[in-house]
Amino acid sequence: MFQVRVHGRGGQGVVTAAELLSVAAFAEGRHAQAFPTFGSERTGAPVVAFCRIDDRPIRVREPIVAPDALIVQDATLLHQVDVFSGLGPDGYLLINSSRGFGELGLAEFTTGFRPERLLTVPATELAMEHLGRPVPNAVLLGGFAALSGAVSLESVRAAIGDRFAGKVADGNLAAAARAHQFVTGRLREAADA
Repeated sequence: MFQVRVHGRGGQGVVTAAELLSVAAFAEGRHAQAFPTFGSERTGAPVVAFCRIDDRPIRVREPIVAPDALIVQDATLLHQVDVFSGLGPDGYLLINSSRGFGELGLAEFTTGFRPERLLTVPATELAMEHLGRPVPNAVLLGGFAALSGAVSLESVRAAIGDRFAGKVADGNLAAAARAHQFVTGRLREAADA
């Protein structure tokens, strides 16, 4: 079972991100579940959502405490909430930021992890460019598909197309594709270095 925890703030589409990821897995013929946990339901409050993906039916229903991957939609949470709890050294980490891990104060933390599984993506900037709104959820899923291979970009695009319509769908599709391209390029650069 592949388990993903998504951290962000209310209004950033955290719950939608987990749901889109589960729909992308369904599109590939796999089993998936997505569900949130949050306190106050207001814009800006910390929100956590979970997604599980497996080839067999998923019976477990509790929150994910040992994720295989973390998607952090808001870098301001990095030093406020224990977003890294339970992430093992083979885990995937994707953070919405135009800054690197050193600039985020995470250089020492990341030394125990596989560098090809850790990346920052300027998802908010890509969302603004393609959507005109600072909603990084679909953007990060495009990047996550490239980083982890847990789902394909085509499945992410299908999930976005099922959820949104018109200009919102078009913007999210373009932003997710651009994030996928960004991550693929960064991984290629790292492999060549």
